Amino acid sequence: MARILILGAGISGHTAARCLGRWVGKQHQVIVVSPKPTWNWVPSNIWVAVGEMTESEVTYELAPIYKKVNVDFRQASALSIHPEGDAEHTKPFVRIEYTDPARVGEAESIAYDFLINATGPRLNFAATPGLGPETGHTVSVCTPPHALEANRRLQAAIAAMKNGAQQTLVIGTGHGMATCQGAAFEYICNVDHVLREAGVRQQARLIWLSNEYEVGDLGIGGVLITRGGYVTSGKVFVESLMAERGIEWITRAHVNRVEPGIIHYELLDGTHHTLDFDFAMLIPAFAGVGLKAFDPSGTDITDQLFAPNGFMKVDADYTPKAYEDWGKQDWPKTYQTPSYKNIFAVGIAFAPPHLISKPMKSPNGTPVNPSAARTGMPSAAIGRAVAASIRDILKGAPAPTHTASMAEMGAACMASTGKHVLRGSAATMTVFPVVPDYETYPRFGRDLKLTYGEVGLAGHWMKFLLHHAFIYQARLRPGWFLLPH
Repeated sequence: MARILILGAGISGHTAARCLGRWVGKQHQVIVVSPKPTWNWVPSNIWVAVGEMTESEVTYELAPIYKKVNVDFRQASALSIHPEGDAEHTKPFVRIEYTDPARVGEAESIAYDFLINATGPRLNFAATPGLGPETGHTVSVCTPPHALEANRRLQAAIAAMKNGAQQTLVIGTGHGMATCQGAAFEYICNVDHVLREAGVRQQARLIWLSNEYEVGDLGIGGVLITRGGYVTSGKVFVESLMAERGIEWITRAHVNRVEPGIIHYELLDGTHHTLDFDFAMLIPAFAGVGLKAFDPSGTDITDQLFAPNGFMKVDADYTPKAYEDWGKQDWPKTYQTPSYKNIFAVGIAFAPPHLISKPMKSPNGTPVNPSAARTGMPSAAIGRAVAASIRDILKGAPAPTHTASMAEMGAACMASTGKHVLRGSAATMTVFPVVPDYETYPRFGRDLKLTYGEVGLAGHWMKFLLHHAFIYQARLRPGWFLLPH
């Protein structure tokens, strides 16, 4: 019997866990380690952060779900990876520390035959002084508690406006190398909607503050889309949505620091500015969770397994190159680590070989460019591909059998505007492939038959249906495996 250890239970880790549980859970041992007892459908945190969903609608207990497919769940944080064991352990193992209230502080070493690193990101609020809800002056939508706090402060701003006050609300990214612009964009659209529903939109100045070179970059280097039979840019598509809603925008911005009511930021041209605010939701930079790695003698080999940002190296080409020299072949396919063939990294946990948006620096040397986006659909596809490869290796395959290159897969984004069945809408955009492929599509880098954008109520209904479909699947309801991942 082999043991498959999965670190993390986000979109990618949970996808891998439920697939492996179904495929091999009766013949082999599958263990999931995650510091929180619940699974969170992160995309719907947006609705929690505007008061249109509750935390209980977007989170579910993991242990009962995993019992359905013979997966063992441990509520704990992973501390270190020992890929060759040590003096006391002949097999590779991971050192964990329990966060389960019944075992809090207790440590354990878990041996493995296969390891999937799905730890996701550390929300690096500290990279921008004054950022974040815990010790800073801004809010976040990255976790359910953050979303609840964001809604609390948003409702306070709405109450102030109802009493006649003018309010400035700033939404976007809080660092020059932050990602997840799509989540911030969806949030600003939802905030606009609830302000209109509350009858106070005319008293709100709503500002988009982003590290994108131009609106619509979204961390994927911008996009050309088909819309109504015409080819248009993502810049025009998104700018038109913002202009229609009276949203101002500031791009090419790196937030240096945040003080109470004041955002300090530097533009790509090197100039420094300030922006007064009453409410701000800014996505932080992401980093690896801080896993360490050691060889049998106890020597630190973290830099062999992880990139400097803390994300795990996989089968990508990390050779330094000029941006123009990168190609689709440089992106990982199997997500297997080069040094240890029984270790994989999926979702946000793997280190991208390069940015998708063009790297840029201000005259002061400050990077102002979105990091590579790899959440949502790509994360699920990667998690399932790795799970399928491990299943086949257990059956005798000599190497990974499934691939999931981001240069060969598409993604869809549905940015809702409110949750109301009749008054909501959504901006729907599909992109194929995520990483531009100028060899196959020399003119635009993407297949315009599969890359398009629309706005309307139908997209909103689809967003609402997908919310329930993905949660149905994640909770392993009857027939869950028939739904697309």
